[in-house]
Formats: sequence, C-alpha cells, structure tokens
Amino acid sequence: MAFSTTLSTSYILQSNLFCAQKSNQLSLRKSILPPQIGNKIVYQPLKHNKVFSPNRCVGKINASLKWEKGYKNVEVFSKEHLAVSLAYDVAQLSNKFTKERGAFTVALSGGSLIKYLRKLVESPYAETIDWSNWHVFWVDERVVPKDHLESNYKLASDGFLSKVPIPPLNVYSIDDALSPEGAADVYETNLRRLVTRNVIATSTNGLPKFDLMLLGMGPDGHVASLFPGHPLLNENNKWVAFLNDSPKQPLERITFTFPVINSSSNVAMVVTGAGKSSAIYAALEDEKKTDLLPVEKVSPEGELKWYLDKGAASKLFKE
Repeated sequence: MAFSTTLSTSYILQSNLFCAQKSNQLSLRKSILPPQIGNKIVYQPLKHNKVFSPNRCVGKINASLKWEKGYKNVEVFSKEHLAVSLAYDVAQLSNKFTKERGAFTVALSGGSLIKYLRKLVESPYAETIDWSNWHVFWVDERVVPKDHLESNYKLASDGFLSKVPIPPLNVYSIDDALSPEGAADVYETNLRRLVTRNVIATSTNGLPKFDLMLLGMGPDGHVASLFPGHPLLNENNKWVAFLNDSPKQPLERITFTFPVINSSSNVAMVVTGAGKSSAIYAALEDEKKTDLLPVEKVSPEGELKWYLDKGAASKLFKE
C-alpha cells in the first residue's frame, strides 16, 4: 500500500465534511477552486476497502483559499475518524511489510498517540493483522520503572500491547534498571544486533530503517524527546541518545536521534488539539522563521503523513 492517497482535482462540496490532502506537484489556487467555496467545506473522498468512504474524514472547518505553499500528505479528521484512518493505514503497512520481509517493525511514541491506536485492537484489524510478525520499539522513553505512570511502556502496554498477541520477545523496552546513559547504550546495541539479523531493515546510509515510526508532537514542536534548543537536535553519530535535563518531567530520558527517525520507511505524525495549532502552522505554513522547530526536522527517506484533528489544523484553514 502506498502511504499516501492521490488527490484528484475534482471536489465535492459538503456542508460539514472536510479532508485535505495535496501533493507538491499541484498548487491549488483560488482560480481553480469552485466559486461557491467561500466559507463552505471542501471534501475529498478517500478510498477505503476499495470503495469511497466519506466517513473517514469529518469535521467542520472553514476552507482557506490560500494554498500557494501546498501541503503534502496532510489529512484532517475528527478524533474518532483519525483513529479509524490510522488503523486502516497501519494495517495495510503491516500486511505489506509482513509479506515482503516477514517482519513489521514499529516504533512508538508516548503521549496521546497510543489512544489513537485503539481501533487496531478491534474488528476487522485485530483478526486480520499477523501480530506474530510485529516488532515494537520506542522512539523515546522516560527512564522510570515500567509500572510508573510516566512510563511510555506502561502507556503502550495498558492501551494497546496487552490487547493484541504480539510475542513478548518482540517487544523491545528499555532496561529501567540502568542509568539513562546505560539504557541508551544498551538500546542502541540491541538495534544494531537486530539490524545485523535483518529483523530491522537497513537504510542506504547504514542506519536502522523502521517500517513505521509513529510520532506525536508537543505544543512546543518537540518530537520524541528532542526539544527546541537542545543540543541533541544536532546529534548525528548516536542512534540512541540520553538526556538528564529534559525541559519536561521526568528529566531523564532516552530518545532516537534524527538520523534514525529520518531513515524510516514511513512516518505517521499524529497531532491533535488546538493547543498545538501554532506549532502545526509554523511547521507547515510559516516560512519567515529562522529557527526550525524540532518537528520541522522530521524528513524521512520514505513517506511522511500528517494525521491532524480539526483543532490542530485550525490555523492552517482559517481565512
């Protein structure tokens, strides 16, 4: 499955439905939009199970006539339909890589991302995905015990992993008995071992190439545990780094670095909430800044797809 959906130039106007996705090759300008658009809503139907499914994209947003920059692989949903679309796309990728490689490597973030995987544990996906071939990693982790409320492992285990039959040996959590530096070193050693065994694919520059990396974003534009202004933004040698000075609690964390993030075959950027709309606008629209937000450094070898709810996208589509 391609990780993007082709945008046609044909639009159907609906009063309360919206989905936006554009390619860089197509600049949607005022002259080619229907004259009725005004404050109405543009709806682009997406293929779902080989038929058009208007229920994948919903949410009332005022459509903007300013399309000059262009958005690549951006979709806007209600929160419920975001979870449905994400489940569909993840399931398709799982089937694709399982057939091609006999393994599907997925790297998870923490935060609200996990709750948007909830549809994967329901029918039809739970019964059709070959969970035995999943290998699960963490993009970043807080160096706390696994049963700690701040643990990304606990969050993923409670909300997702405990509900699907992924073999325990295929779930690669950090060693919470180690110091941040020790945990990062051991995690990188494990990645290198799995790359050697071809469980994780290898990118053109010899880095681990995850089949799918699921990322969230903070209101400040941080991804993983890579924060604005932090020296780790420029780390190019380590695959896994540690920090003990996180601007958010808990202070001690480990994180994939940008070379690893950007070696991925697919990156899904899942961002919801109006509190993140300014960072989304800066990442996708604002060209006047001199300092890049961490999220703007996400530029994978493969495909990047944005899953936004109408709150997160509100400043993009405001006239």
